[in-house]
Amino acid sequence: MLKLDFHPTGRHFLQIPGPSPVPDRILRAMSLPTIDHRGPEFAVLGKKVLGDLKKIFKTQQPVVIYPASGTGAWEAALANVLSPGDHVLMYESGQFATLWQKMASKLQLETEFVAKPGVDAQTGLPLSWRHGVDASLIEARLVADKAHRIKAVCVVHNETSTGVTSDIAAVRRAIDAAKHPALLMVDTISGLASADYRHDEWGVDVTISGSQKGLMLPPGISFNALSVRAIDASKTSTMPKAFWAWDEMLEFNKTGYFPYTPSTNLLYGLAEACDMILEQGLDVVFARHQRWAAGVRAAVNAWGLPIQCADPNVYSPVLTGVVTPQGVDADQVRKTIYERFDCSLGTGLGKIKGRMFRIGHLGDCNDLTLIAALAACEMGLKLSGVKLADSGVQAAMDYFKDHAFITT
Repeated sequence: MLKLDFHPTGRHFLQIPGPSPVPDRILRAMSLPTIDHRGPEFAVLGKKVLGDLKKIFKTQQPVVIYPASGTGAWEAALANVLSPGDHVLMYESGQFATLWQKMASKLQLETEFVAKPGVDAQTGLPLSWRHGVDASLIEARLVADKAHRIKAVCVVHNETSTGVTSDIAAVRRAIDAAKHPALLMVDTISGLASADYRHDEWGVDVTISGSQKGLMLPPGISFNALSVRAIDASKTSTMPKAFWAWDEMLEFNKTGYFPYTPSTNLLYGLAEACDMILEQGLDVVFARHQRWAAGVRAAVNAWGLPIQCADPNVYSPVLTGVVTPQGVDADQVRKTIYERFDCSLGTGLGKIKGRMFRIGHLGDCNDLTLIAALAACEMGLKLSGVKLADSGVQAAMDYFKDHAFITT
C-alpha cells in the first residue's frame, strides 16, 4: 500500500527545477468556482490569458494552450508542421533534448542528432551535456544539405537536466547564414518567465513551454507559440493529429474559447501568474533569477565541486547542477538531504544519473529559501562523506548581502 503519512513539521523545501512551488496568490485564484467554458465569462478569461502569454513569449503571433504537459506540446509542435518521413536536425544538449529526439523518431520522422563530441577530462561526463548548443555545428550541417531535405532544426533553450541556457539567437543566425529554409523549433519549458526569451526577435517558428516552471503553476497546461511560417507549414503537414491540431484551436481562440474542455481552474491560475510577472516586469524577473543563480554558484564554488555547466557564458538562471566526486552516488546524497532535512533536489538524468544533483532557483523563491536549501545540501554532502573546501552557505550569504536586489 502507498504510504502517505510523511508529514514532518514546518515547510517542505521544494528546490527541484520544476514543478516549482506555487504561490498562495495563484492557489487562491485556482480555488475560485469552476465556470461554464462556453459561457460569456470564460471568453473574457480566455482572451486575457492568450493576450498575456504573447507578452511573456515576446511575440505578436498566436500562442496555443493545451491541457497537457510539456511533452504534449513537444508532440503538438512536431505534428503540426511536419509529415512522416521528414528529416529533422536535433541537437543533443541533455536528457530533455534526448527525449524529444526519441519522440520524433516514434512519430516516424527521420531524426539526425548532432552533439559536441568528446568527454570532459575533469568529470568524465559527455562534453555535450556540459555545454550549450554549438550553432556552428548546425550551420555546417545545413550548408551540407544542398537538397534542403532537413525540414526543421530542434533545440532546447534551457536544458533542465544540465543547467545550460543555449544561445537561440545564434542558432537562428546559423540557419540564416546557411541560407536554409528549415523551421526553427525551440523547447523553453523551463526557461519561460525565468530566462530571457524572445520568440519573434530570435526568429523562432515554434516555441514549446509548460506551466510548472517559471510560470509557477502546477503541471497541466502547455503551450506552442507560433510564427507565420509555422502556420503556413501546418496547412500542408500530413502528420496524423486531432487533439493537437492548430487549425481548430486558432479559430476558436479568436473569441476566447477552445475546441474542447480547457483546464478552467488552471487558466485562473495562469491569469494570476501573468499578472504577477507582468506587474513586476520581465526584466526585473530575469534579473532576480540571475542573482539567485549567482548566489547558488558561489556556494558550489566554495564547496570546491564542479558545476555541471562548464561554460560560464551559458549558466542557467533556473537551476544549478552540482557534480559529486567520483564514487559518491549523487542520488544517495539527495536521499540523505530529503530524509534528514525535508528538502527535495532534482536528480541526475540519463547519461549523468548518479553523478550530479540539481538545485532549482526559480519562481516563488527568495534569498532565505535558497540559503536554507544550500544549508541542507552542505549538511547532506558532509554526512555523505564529501570533503568540502569551504562553507557554501557563507559564500551565498556573502553574495546576497553584497548584491542587493534592484526592483526597478
